[in-house]
Formats: sequence, structure tokens, C-alpha cells
Amino acid sequence: MAKSKSREIAEITIFEAFKILKNEGGELRGKEVIDKIRDNVKFDEYAKHRYEKSGYIRWESILHFYTVDCIKAGFLRKNKGSWILTDEGEEAIKLGPEKLLDKVTEKYKEWDANRRKDNKEESDEDEILEGDKKQSQEALLQKLEDEASTGIRNYILNINPYEFQNLVAALLEGMGYHVSEIAERGPDGGIDVIAYTDPLGTKQPRIIIQVKHRPNDSISSDEIQKLSGTLKRNTDVGIFVTSGKFSKPAKKEARESREHIELIDFERFLDLWTEYYFKLNDEQKNLLPLHPIYFLGSND
Repeated sequence: MAKSKSREIAEITIFEAFKILKNEGGELRGKEVIDKIRDNVKFDEYAKHRYEKSGYIRWESILHFYTVDCIKAGFLRKNKGSWILTDEGEEAIKLGPEKLLDKVTEKYKEWDANRRKDNKEESDEDEILEGDKKQSQEALLQKLEDEASTGIRNYILNINPYEFQNLVAALLEGMGYHVSEIAERGPDGGIDVIAYTDPLGTKQPRIIIQVKHRPNDSISSDEIQKLSGTLKRNTDVGIFVTSGKFSKPAKKEARESREHIELIDFERFLDLWTEYYFKLNDEQKNLLPLHPIYFLGSND
């Protein structure tokens, strides 16, 4: 039986995505994965066709559709716009493009069969059609989530370090803390924001916050050590906030530090901003405005 062109595109793009993720240490933002696929793979006009109704490119839509299978198969995870290759997914690369997608499809069918085992009323044909519909909806929702996360990330990329510092201070106030000091331009001695749990700062702990606006960089262990050095009181607590990520040595340093040091990377900052958004005042919300949209979920 002849293989469909969509299947061929899926084999190529899924395999390429897995290789890219492996080369990047197992995790990369979805947009960057797609950009690298676009650079690495020479697509024909069929694959590059743009759907008039949605505006999406055919090969990108096919890729998103089959990443749902990859997730259900346990080969891939997605979190706030990032794609994460599992150990099983990395091992599956050895199968090559065709057999990799065969294995993904096989595992997806096993997952879907287990999900449907209690439902005996639908016909096989109805099950297939309904399954394709749900998978398409899930793929579209994941694509929209990726686009939303990318839009927020780009917004933060375009603000300056002092604006990001103000975002962090606003978040702390939304969480119920009392900000007593925000560093002005110039040397700050490693302290960007100071906050307390009460308005007058008479209760412990004193919270020392270091803020770094470096979206494309990872924070090093040395920078965690410097924050630790600013915690002069025994009851001081340190928080390091970055618009990027923390290196593994940095996480280890924070975990093993004698002082309590909390790490907040871009993903966690966004989670917290979303969670406490309704507690911010209008001026604070305008620093990073969000607009929630609700989709019908699933019980699966």
C-alpha cells in the first residue's frame, strides 16, 4: 500500500524534531524546533502549502497533529511552549524516521484502545472518526498554546531590564508581599528588590531578590553564590528571578546552599503571573496584560 504524502511529511518532521531536541539537551521551545526544522529540511510545494482558511503551513500542521501521538506514546512532553524529549523518545531515534513513526502510532493506538475500552456503543468507524476529530482539536489547541506562550515571551523580550524588574516587584505585591525597595539604575550590590511579609518590615524573613533579564541565557552557579553572599541575616531568604533559565550547576548550588534560595525561571514566573493576575491592580496588569480564553476540555 502506497504511503500518503502526509505520512511521509510526518516521518521526516517528527524524526527531525526528536534529533533537534536531543542535540539541544532534551528541551527547546516549540517555535525554535519548528524554525530549525525549516532550516534543516528542504520541503516541496505540497508541504509548504498554506491553508487559506487557517493560514497555517501544511507541514507544520501535520507535525503538530502527530506530536499528539508522540505525547500519548510517552516520547514527548509539552510545557508552556517548550517541547521536552523523554528518555523513551531519545531511545526511539535509533529506529529511524519510518519505524519511529510506526512505533509512535502503535503506542498511540494502545493508549486510545485503553481509553475506549469501557465504551462499547460506538462502531469502529465512528471511533476512528471521533478519534481523528479529538486528535485534531488537541493538536490545534497545543499549537495555539505554543503561539500564546511565544507571544508572551516576545513581549518580555522587548522590555528592558528595569521594566522586567518592575514586573517582578508587581508580582510579589500581587502575591501579598510588601516591597520596600526597588533598585534604581546603576550598581545595586546584587540586590534588585527587597520585600517583607508585613508593611513595616518588622517580621521575618527579609526577602532579597536578584533579577536578571537574560531570556536567551542560563544563570550560572557563580551568580547563585553571589546572591547567597548578600543574605547577611540568618533569617534572610533569597529569590533569584530570570527571564531565561537556570543551569544544572545553578540549581544544585541553590539546593545545597545553607541559606534558603528560591529559583524562578521564565516558565515559573509566567505561571505565577497567571495565577496571581486577578490580584494585581490595573496599573500592574498593564505591565504584562493577559486575556484569558477558555476552550472546552476533555475528561481523558
